[in-house]
Amino acid sequence: MTRKQRRLYFVLLGMLALGAATALVLTAINDTLVYFYTPADIQAKHVGPNRRFRLGGLVEKGSVVKKGETVDFKVTDLTASLAVTYTGVLPDLFREGQGVVAEGKLDGQGMFHASEVLAKHDEKYMPKEVSDALKKSGQWREENASK
Repeated sequence: MTRKQRRLYFVLLGMLALGAATALVLTAINDTLVYFYTPADIQAKHVGPNRRFRLGGLVEKGSVVKKGETVDFKVTDLTASLAVTYTGVLPDLFREGQGVVAEGKLDGQGMFHASEVLAKHDEKYMPKEVSDALKKSGQWREENASK
């Protein structure tokens, strides 16, 4: 084997290793990505069950039902709504009519099982994703404006 052939083999082997490492990194990143959807997005895009994502919108008035540590409520973007169930302690600022972002998965029946619920932190704040979605749907009101 000549020096030129040996060098070519090392270059090809290096490119193969770099390609494999890139594929592994992209696979790992794809597994950890958590997308943000509103209830209308979920209906339009038909998000499949058991896929982890964030659901954002407003807690629908009159929809909160507490059963021990489990809380059922609906999240709406004023166009569509989605039923959510969460087991655990809700944030102190969680209440009806306020912005919320929940992270979890849909089941086969269309119920969103939240593993984490995030609520607004002051009187005028609304998560950016939620306010953007409300603006996009045409349901934005100035009293919802964030600081």
